[in-house]
Amino acid sequence: MSITLEMTKAAILALEDKKGEDIQVIDISEISPIADYFVLASGSNRSQIQAMADAVEEKMHQNGYSLKQIEGYDGANWILMDYYDVVVHIFDRDSRLFYDLERIWKDGKVMEAFSL
Repeated sequence: MSITLEMTKAAILALEDKKGEDIQVIDISEISPIADYFVLASGSNRSQIQAMADAVEEKMHQNGYSLKQIEGYDGANWILMDYYDVVVHIFDRDSRLFYDLERIWKDGKVMEAFSL
């Protein structure tokens, strides 16, 4: 398994641990140089969304993966966590519908999180 898939799987496990909803992975490696994978998840409220981000950060750190940048933590309606080749997006439900990254990145390959 490649390092980016291992990173992706670690992020998914952390999100699942905090009851993240509608977790999806989009492989953008063939259409964009910004990352290989986007991991998307939804939470039901600010506390859960921040807890999800905290869990991802802790799990990734435990596995030796460095966080390049995090955006949106305080507002917690869309938290973006950049791990270089893997970018984790954690949304509240309304923001996920509004920004619709699945549509914007429709040329990527949608992967089922449970199959990684």
